[in-house]
Amino acid sequence: MPEIPDITRAQAGLDGVSWNILGQVYVPKQITDESFAWHATFPEETFVPPHVHADQDEYIFVLDGRIDLLLDGRRSSAGTGDLVRMPRGIPHAFFNNSGKAVTALFWAAPTGRLVELYQRIHNMSSPGEVAQVASEFGVHFFPPVSSRPDAAASGA
Repeated sequence: MPEIPDITRAQAGLDGVSWNILGQVYVPKQITDESFAWHATFPEETFVPPHVHADQDEYIFVLDGRIDLLLDGRRSSAGTGDLVRMPRGIPHAFFNNSGKAVTALFWAAPTGRLVELYQRIHNMSSPGEVAQVASEFGVHFFPPVSSRPDAAASGA
């Protein structure tokens, strides 16, 4: 699908769409075969467990707040204005331990089947079911880890 010159307005998604992914809100902002961008709101204490994308590079631009990360086995944090780069095939996870909602702009390239995945897991309540379905779309989840960045020191 080709890019169309236009503006996706603040607080709006393409065609009025938004997805509830385990309590997080994803709002699609741009979709072509080459890339897919979405605004994400992470309520307090929400997270995306360790996973890997077989076919996409993924990026996070933190708009407001702080996201704790597990990126290729290393723990770190990204704050407002930071860009996180997660190349395909590299395990990653993100956690909101900040005590307030965090907002970010995510994008992936190429799009692959991510849009179909988000449509399919919208409003699913079971993380296990989400992980199972995601594997059908080239996103593979690993066993959960602690959401606290200081847990690495304690061996958690």
